[in-house]
Formats: sequence, structure tokens, C-alpha cells
Amino acid sequence: MPHIKNALIRYRIIDRMLRNKYKPYPSKEALRTACEESLFGSESGAHICASTIEKDLFTMKMEHDAPIRYSKKNGGYFYEDPEFSINDVPLSEDELSSIRFAVSTLQQFREVPFFQQFGLAIDKIVDRVAVGDQSQELSKFIQFEAAVSTGGNEYLPTLLEGVQAKKRVWFMYTSFQQQQAKPRKVSPLFLKEYRNRWYLISYDIQKQDIMTFALDRMSELQLLDEAAQIPTDFDATAYFRDAVGITAFKGEALKIVLKADAVAARYIETQAFHASQKLLDKQTEYSLFELRILITEEFIRNLLGYAGEVEVLEPASLRLTLKERGQALLKRYQS
Repeated sequence: MPHIKNALIRYRIIDRMLRNKYKPYPSKEALRTACEESLFGSESGAHICASTIEKDLFTMKMEHDAPIRYSKKNGGYFYEDPEFSINDVPLSEDELSSIRFAVSTLQQFREVPFFQQFGLAIDKIVDRVAVGDQSQELSKFIQFEAAVSTGGNEYLPTLLEGVQAKKRVWFMYTSFQQQQAKPRKVSPLFLKEYRNRWYLISYDIQKQDIMTFALDRMSELQLLDEAAQIPTDFDATAYFRDAVGITAFKGEALKIVLKADAVAARYIETQAFHASQKLLDKQTEYSLFELRILITEEFIRNLLGYAGEVEVLEPASLRLTLKERGQALLKRYQS
């Protein structure tokens, strides 16, 4: 079973690297190094050799119809169909057996204190595997939420090692705004997932500030043999206590009062914006909610998702922001 499991993990690592648009055409050695580093925490070649990667590429092409090609010009591999992902290919019986084995192992540790915080996630995996065993035509009757893979997950083990060992990391980073890769050297503090995308919370010594980087926009990550510089007052739980989403900053949380129409209020009651949310008043036609949070772009976008069903009563600054966004939206649709 471990042999099968390792092969499946390698396929996923290779798949992510072939789909990484910020670092295209990975070489065989780059694929081998990434696989060994993710599985064994080393790059020596003692655990995974080049021939293993060759067999993996062949198996992915033969058994999963992966359109893998080699570019002599760029000296690396790529997908002939850029939209292909092995994650979209139905699982084989060996893969399902490997997953069932992993799930049964997880269930044994579900009540262990360390794993209790992941109880809901474990339940979801167990439910998905259990239902998946019932029928090959499952999609006709039930559909689970599917997360779109954004890449960058292969960097999680290295970044986690950097956080735990208090070592600095170096990587190339391409921001959405500039669309140009630039080198970064930071002290990793914390890893956080938000809406199926992983982020690194880090401390930039030059800027003397906490910075956030999305893993799917990283490339060429390296763990350095340099001691990290950690702010003495940094606490991950406290840092995100008043935040909605991945954005957090130094400042005071503000009291937010929302007035929601009856239908929207039912959604907001069952899917709270934030842990601080409380119901102030409930009438037949509307409900009033109060939160105490930092006003972030993520929270504003969540509010916009309710359009005219939710009104901001306090503070005036947030009310003005929503009004300006609404006017901009109306302007786009006037022509």
C-alpha cells in the first residue's frame, strides 16, 4: 500500500509542476527533486531516482491519458493540453483502495486532541469515500463541492519546515498587480488556507512588516540556512482574530451593524460572516446583526454578494464604500 500511495502522490506533484505557469517546462531532475523533497524531505536521490520519474511519466500517459510532451527547446516537460489535470481523471481501484486505507487510519485518530480540530474535514472525507463506494454512476444522484486546484501546495512541507525550524526562505514571487516575478527573502511565520488557496504569513526584515504571499504565485522556493527574525509580539491566533479572510492588519476592530432582508438573514444566521457575529433583533421582514471586525476587502466582497438584500447601518465609512461600489456597478450597466 505505501508503494501505491507514494506513486499517487508523485503523480499529483508532477501534475502540479506541469501546470505551474510561473515555472513552466520542469526538467526530469526538477520533477525528481520535488517529489523526493515532498515525500522524504531530502533531495539526495537516495529515495527517488530518475528512472522512477520516467516510469511515472509513462504511467500517467498510458493509464491516465495525460498529454505529457517534452520540449527540446525549453529542456523540460509540459502538457500539450494546458487545461488538463490529473485531478479530473476518475480514480482507479488501486487509488480508491489507497484512499480507503488512509481514511481508516484517520478515523482511528479522530478523537485524539491534536486531530479534533480537523474533525469536520475528516468527516467530509469519510462521507465522500463511503458514498463513492456505492455506485460508479454516482454523479447522477449526488455532487460534492469541488475545489479548483490553484497549485503551490507542493511548497507546504518546505514552508512548514521553515516555520518550525525558524529558518528564512527565498522564492520568486509574481503578484497579480505587477505580473513580474521578483525575488523575496522572508522569515516564515504561519501558513493559512482560505477558500482552497494557501498563503504564507511572513516577516520581511527590510520592510520591517508582516507580509502575505499566495503559494500558487511562488516559484523556485528554497529553505535557507539562515535564522529567521520573528517579531516577539506575533501570535497567529491574535493576528487573525478580527479578520475575515486572509487580510489582517494592525488596527482596531470596528462595530459593524447590518440590516438583512428576511431570506438573506436566514443565510447569515446559519453561515456567519465572523465568530463575533450576533443577532441584535429579528423581525418578520428583516433582522439586525452586529459584528466587531477589521474592514477588509474579503468582507466587502462578501457583503456585495448579497447585493440589495443587506444594508450597512454602521459605520458610515463602510456604508459609503458600499454606496460607491454600487454606483460603479450601476454605471457599468447603464449603457
